[in-house]
Formats: sequence, structure tokens, C-alpha cells
Amino acid sequence: MTTHREPLDSVLDTIGETPLVRVHAAPESVPVYAKLESFNPGASVKDRIGKYMLERMLERGDVSEGGTVIEPTAGNTGIGIAVAARQLGLQAVFVVPERFSKEKQQLMRALGAEVINTPTDDGMGGAIERAHELAAELDDAVVPQQFANPLNSEAHYATTAPEIYEALDGEVGAIVAGCGTAGTLMGMARYGREQHPDTYVCAVEPEGSMYAAFAGESPEEADYKTEGIGTHNPATNELFDPELVDEIRAVADRDAHDELKRLAREEGHLVASSAGAAAVASLDVAERAARGDLDLPHDSVVTVFPDSAERYLSKGIYRSFEQWEG
Repeated sequence: MTTHREPLDSVLDTIGETPLVRVHAAPESVPVYAKLESFNPGASVKDRIGKYMLERMLERGDVSEGGTVIEPTAGNTGIGIAVAARQLGLQAVFVVPERFSKEKQQLMRALGAEVINTPTDDGMGGAIERAHELAAELDDAVVPQQFANPLNSEAHYATTAPEIYEALDGEVGAIVAGCGTAGTLMGMARYGREQHPDTYVCAVEPEGSMYAAFAGESPEEADYKTEGIGTHNPATNELFDPELVDEIRAVADRDAHDELKRLAREEGHLVASSAGAAAVASLDVAERAARGDLDLPHDSVVTVFPDSAERYLSKGIYRSFEQWEG
């Protein structure tokens, strides 16, 4: 839990050490714990990779102070990178598909970044292509490319996972997390498997996403409202390692929406749809373990609630499912 009791030099010093909180809907015998990443200064889990990636890239000479970072992003990564960029002497430019949260784009601009929109129909693939085109036009510009950069998952191996294991005295039975870039899950899974090789790992995606193709399945591609996780083009998700994953769980938008509203109403968590999906999958893993249908090395499940519902209020996240724009 965050317990800063002395003055800090920079906002970057406040990233990480977020609270780990029990989800009370889980069975008593197999508790579920969620890492509340909205406690970061940029209010999401992506603050971790923003700081970690830029610091490592500066150290390696991939970009120099005064240079430009250009990133294709749905929003939270942009905010995380923008928080870190100015503090580290870098300029930031973000390429964002039009449909994504306007709140996120406003915050990126407020942090001094330039935001360039690409057509929604081009998806993240179009944003990635445009980012590389822009980088080629500038001197001393780099594309961290969260979808392919090992520093993404390394950030969670180095920070998120050790924090969880320390809080639970190493007794983690299952790791469940939504997959957008898959960096969060991959970093946590690699760390968890090193602690115990039988740690159960569950990847979460929305129904309509294509991550299940990594497991040799043939999922039916469709649009989905859940934001921040999932993929329409697995070829762009280079970090995902199916060898580290026991289960890929697709969660329906309606179930994720019902759960995010339940989390607010019953447990006081103001979280978004990706957290709703993660909670649905985590509770299911815990319930199967409690029934004896799933054998875990420890009787506990951990997950990540990536950000806050406040980023999605303009999309009607707390309205009826039909009114939620997604």
C-alpha cells in the first residue's frame, strides 16, 4: 500500500506501491485481491511502463534528452508516458484512434503532449503505422511501441509482481489480468512462475477479441465495448507468450458492465470495464478452485484493476448497458 511519509522530489517517485485490496464477492476459502492502479499519479497501470520504458531507453541511448517519444496508444499509455516524458526532458507525441476516450486525450494534451488521431476503422494497426511514419520524419525520435517492446512486460516483472508477492508473503495461487498489449500479464506471469511453476495464469479478453487464436482456437471476431484490452489483430501483440498462459478467458461486455457497476455499488471501487472483465474472470477462477475443480499452489487469486471509471463517464459507463457507448 502507498505509504509516502516523507516529501518526494518528483511525481515519478509516486509511481507504484499501489494498494492491494480484497474483492469481497470471492469465496472465503480462495480470496481474490486486486491491485488498484488508479492510485498512480496518472491514474492508471500505464504510469509504470511510462516511467520504466523511458528511463531504460534514455540509459541505453535509444533517445537522448530533448528528443521525441512517439507512441500509438488508446490513451492510458499516452498519459503514463506524458507524465514521465517532461520530467525526463523528452517531448511526447501520441497517435490515437478516434473512438477512444476523449478524457484520456484531453489529459495527454494537458500534460504537454501532442495528440494525432487516426481513423477508427484503421484500429491500432493504423496508429502503429502512422507513429513509425512520424518518427522517420524527425531527428532523434523513437517509438517505444508498447505492443512489441520487452520493456513493457519487464516493468511489471520488476515492480507490479514483486509488490503483490511481498504483500501476500509469496502465497499467490493464480494471476489473472486483462490483455491489451499483454505486458502486464506477461511480466506478472513470468515472475509468478519463477516463484512457483504451478502458478495458474489466466489471460482476459472481451468476447469478439482474438487472443484465443494464440491457443489454436478460432474465435469469432466482433466489435466490443470493453476498452483497453483485447485485440483484433494478434500479429500486433508480440509480447503475448501462450506458453505462460493456462487459460484465455473471453468475458462478454454485458458481464463486464454488470460487474463494474457491482464493484462500485457494493465494494466502493470506481473502476472501468477492463477491471470489470478482470473481476469476472478472477471470481470464476476462485470459485472453481474453491469447488476443487482447479488446483492452485496457494489459495489466492490476484488481479489488476487498471484505471478509474472517471475516464469513461462521457461514454455513459454507469448508465444502462444499452446506453453505454463503449
